[in-house]
Amino acid sequence: MKKFTAPENWHSQLFSQAPFAHLQALLNLQAFTSWPSFEWLNTQLSHNNSEGKKVVFTPNALLENETRYYEEIIAQTGQVPTREENWHDFFGAMIWCLFPKTKTLLNSLHIEEIKQHGLKQRSRKRNALTLFDECGLVLAIPDIKWREKLREHQWTEVFYEHRNLWHNELRPFVFGHANYEMLTNPFIGLTGKLLCIVVEESFYELPLAAQYSYLDNQLIEMIQEHSVLDDNKQMSPLPLLGIPNWHCENRNEAFYANQDYFRPKRRSANDSSKRAEKTL
Repeated sequence: MKKFTAPENWHSQLFSQAPFAHLQALLNLQAFTSWPSFEWLNTQLSHNNSEGKKVVFTPNALLENETRYYEEIIAQTGQVPTREENWHDFFGAMIWCLFPKTKTLLNSLHIEEIKQHGLKQRSRKRNALTLFDECGLVLAIPDIKWREKLREHQWTEVFYEHRNLWHNELRPFVFGHANYEMLTNPFIGLTGKLLCIVVEESFYELPLAAQYSYLDNQLIEMIQEHSVLDDNKQMSPLPLLGIPNWHCENRNEAFYANQDYFRPKRRSANDSSKRAEKTL
């Protein structure tokens, strides 16, 4: 697989593509002919961090003499180090705007882990926090059965046979800013880490911004009360290009036959023993 490279320059037409539809609908990024300014980015923020300081996107160049770790800078100053004209950091800023409460919580949890384990030793929880932060995808679903089908890697059934449900009853929301970055130049193999949220029917009638706010609050509850990011076990892999309309070839069932990408569920020896018992 060739090395991933993001586009060198700003591409407004990128936001006409399906994976970026939410960003376009909420922020009209197609209207920009060059990278949005820091002033514009900061006007999109409406959330304060836990210390009451407004989170501010700050050019990385102004923080080049910083000796504190990235998460420490955010927690202690409210400044989010942001590289200029950089897709990874631009999308990171977008996620701060869309999921401000969850991003603030992740930052505070990182700090707790750093205090307990230090900077050099990364705990299982800190690894999980980072993985979701970079690669997370939230899927709003009407019934828990869809989470179980995806955990069982029933790709063809969920993605292809029920493709009409996607973006209607099954609604994906990108959380990981690395996902967005890699979707600028997508490749077979691109995989997110999935958390599903069961929603009421009324959720689907909400305006898009209100849906994000609802999911932001739900993620807070799931992380704090249900410990979904204490380790990697409650996240499951999701081949992002399998999402209907997110890749030009996934209209064809044959697309999902690539088992190097749409991998079958790996079964443990215990699972095999249970299946054997059922056949006796």
